[in-house]
Amino acid sequence: MAEEQTAISIIQQREVRFYEDELIAVRAADGHIYVALRQMCDALGIDPQGQTQRIRRHTVLEEGLERVDGMQTAGGPQSAYVLRHDLVPLWLSGIRTRSVDEALRPRLEQYQREAAKVLFEAFQDGRLTATVDFAELAQGESAAAQAYRMASAVMRLAQQQLLLESHIDAHTARLSDHENRLERIEETLGDPDRQISPEQAAQISQAVKTVAMALSQRTGRNEYGGVYGEFYRRFGITSYKLLPARRFQEAMAFLTEWHQSLEGEPPF
Repeated sequence: MAEEQTAISIIQQREVRFYEDELIAVRAADGHIYVALRQMCDALGIDPQGQTQRIRRHTVLEEGLERVDGMQTAGGPQSAYVLRHDLVPLWLSGIRTRSVDEALRPRLEQYQREAAKVLFEAFQDGRLTATVDFAELAQGESAAAQAYRMASAVMRLAQQQLLLESHIDAHTARLSDHENRLERIEETLGDPDRQISPEQAAQISQAVKTVAMALSQRTGRNEYGGVYGEFYRRFGITSYKLLPARRFQEAMAFLTEWHQSLEGEPPF
């Protein structure tokens, strides 16, 4: 592989929570899902440059090593090396245990078992952890499952919360927790003077980032400020956290339509 390989384009980017680590996963123009190599190396306490060289010496791994431009990070858009998600287990299996700090070895085992699955599911139905099958739960006849089907837009947020907390042992306790969360969501939406919840604010923020990234792909500029500015003007607010709860659905529809006009498909 050449040292200066041609960069591939990013179609979608997601920040994936993997236990206590934040990983960046992207869907590229070739249709594959990739994960930022440096982030995984930093989480495991290993040298990114050394691992990049090791991947290049491996015939199979080399096929899944790519460079992307415009990856959105805390420091702005950057160029980065990424590894195709299905090759993550193969790459991890070649890391010598003694090269990883003893305190981080359990984390290496978690990555080897689950990382590729979690990164793939982040681009399917919004799952951010490898836990229970939420789709199966949603087909039940419980009050929680029926409420989910009746409020599918709101339940995008509820699904993420339930998946993150789905280690509850007893099925009955799990259903009770679901019902309590649904009641709080309904109370929030029912009060016209209430501002959006922290969870809804996080969903708005992620939607704005997705639109800004799609717009940046077209203009070549950092469009975050412009998207936030247009959002504030449209809804007459100075911060997305001040959005009235009653306008949450309207705001999500606005951002979804904006993204669809840029990419041809809704991302949320």
